[in-house]
Amino acid sequence: MLRVCSLGSGSGGNALVVEATDGLATSRVLIDNGFNLRQLVRRLERAGLAVEAIDAVFITHEHSDHSAGVAALAFRHNVPVFCTAGTAAACGLDEQTLTWTRIEAGQLVELGALRMEPFAVPHDASEPVQFTFSDGVRRAAVLTDAGECSASILDALVGLHALVLECNHDARMLLQGAYPPFLKQRIAGARGHLSNDQAAAILSQIDRTSLGGRSPTSSGATSATYRCSISRSGSTGARSDRRKHEGPARPALHLR
Repeated sequence: MLRVCSLGSGSGGNALVVEATDGLATSRVLIDNGFNLRQLVRRLERAGLAVEAIDAVFITHEHSDHSAGVAALAFRHNVPVFCTAGTAAACGLDEQTLTWTRIEAGQLVELGALRMEPFAVPHDASEPVQFTFSDGVRRAAVLTDAGECSASILDALVGLHALVLECNHDARMLLQGAYPPFLKQRIAGARGHLSNDQAAAILSQIDRTSLGGRSPTSSGATSATYRCSISRSGSTGARSDRRKHEGPARPALHLR
């Protein structure tokens, strides 16, 4: 069984729990932690989890709303940390004498019943990644903090049963809003954040037949929003025949 639970998403902090169960054994990881330890414990408790149940934390990138609480969690509860070399350097993990393990985009990571694969995304950070997850039967992905879509992103989002997808802003509201010009440019840029229309365009280009057991064009408030956006995008339909770009194979990282 594969389960995903968001503990929080926004400028105040981000954290996502992913777990896979194989028989009686459960593997459970945290994707990012932008919360202080007290906030994290409280949010985990609301999800019916204890901080001691977290087997590892993976950092997508160094921005504080994703990484500010990682060191405290690692030091206090001896939770292993995994991230790219660029993220580790930008977070100053070595300066904090925090032990971490390197991961790379395209490298399979296995933790018990959980299989994870990071994929590169365009964002204003040092070597940022997002992740796909699988228990061998179901497949899920998280895609946040990306400025635009790319062929490699669409390659990663194949055969999903669940997708956590950031819809950061309405482009017109951002343009007309009170943010200073530099911040508007950062958010809307190719290394910023996905707009609502960009997120809808991504949905229109992937095979959505297995997402949540229904298509995003079915009934429901959220689905209705995407139905309108996908229609405006002029999509010609879902794309399900993308193949991985060929390249040197990376050995899988077996955590236990």
